[in-house]
Amino acid sequence: MLNRKKPAILGLDISSTSVKLLELAQDGDNYRVQSLVIEPLPDNAVAEKNIQDVEAVGETIQKAVKRSGTKIKQAAVAVAGSAVITKIITMPASLSESELEDQIQIEADQYIPYPLEEINLDFEVMGPTKNNAETVDVLLAASRSENIELRADALSLGGLVPKIVDVEAYTVEHSSALLTNDVTDWDENKIIAVIDIGATMTSLNVVENNQLIYTREQSFGGKQLTEEIMRRYGLAYEEAGRLKKEGGLPDNYIPEVLEPFKETIAQQVSRFLQFFYTAGQHNSVDLIALAGGCASIPGIDELVESQLDTPTVIANPFAKMSLSSKVNPQALSKDAPSLMIACGLAMRSFD
Repeated sequence: MLNRKKPAILGLDISSTSVKLLELAQDGDNYRVQSLVIEPLPDNAVAEKNIQDVEAVGETIQKAVKRSGTKIKQAAVAVAGSAVITKIITMPASLSESELEDQIQIEADQYIPYPLEEINLDFEVMGPTKNNAETVDVLLAASRSENIELRADALSLGGLVPKIVDVEAYTVEHSSALLTNDVTDWDENKIIAVIDIGATMTSLNVVENNQLIYTREQSFGGKQLTEEIMRRYGLAYEEAGRLKKEGGLPDNYIPEVLEPFKETIAQQVSRFLQFFYTAGQHNSVDLIALAGGCASIPGIDELVESQLDTPTVIANPFAKMSLSSKVNPQALSKDAPSLMIACGLAMRSFD
């Protein structure tokens, strides 16, 4: 029997403002970025990570696929952490995979507050339970079926086959291993906090030993800066967003609008980390990685590092990857912080 290569999978991140399509290939021990497209979504097609207009999202996916020129049809998407219930349960180590599955189906209603016919359920064996060789820790993840079906339907409308539905936090866990390549003296026991500040939502994912140990989401994002620009300069929302990205705002914009917003980001990061410290065994992290659209605000990493006294980097999972000729290096470098989820999804090709 010849070793058949597993079919490649596209990473498709459906956020509140855009569809991000990423195709990776293996390049020796590393990865190559084959294609990348970020296609803006119509207003309100997705609100706070929930698909409101499945046709509009499907059309946007179709555009992204066409622009990318990819031949791959299978795709991985993710649902937001707020749409998923996860629990770690212990099970006898002696059970086979199918016995484990049967047992979990029988016991699942103890852990999940929805009727089982309304949810999609999956599990992963994490390994032996600490201090007990007789049992294993099993991660249980469940989401309302409609969350999964809306994403699957949008992919199908876009001409793709839904192969994997992941959880955003676990895609970040996957891609966070690529963030420490340039950090001197890094070892896996150190703790990295990935703070993804998007348009409307901010999430904190803390990873230790390449495993997610804490996650939290709340409403806060770059939209607040756009709205402040609108108010201050009497602009329409689209125009405010365009000038925020491209420049061309009045001279007082940086000192009077942008700098206070950067201070707000630093406060939000500090608050998020306080939640993590209050929750358990840790009172510090070794590295903060800023991700999401707001991470591209100039100087935000220096500000957070000086205020929190913790090494801070801008997340770039592609720093060590090679690029195909159709990928623009400048555009990739600018968009890298907002591609952590897409990257984690595209890496599923190599699991």
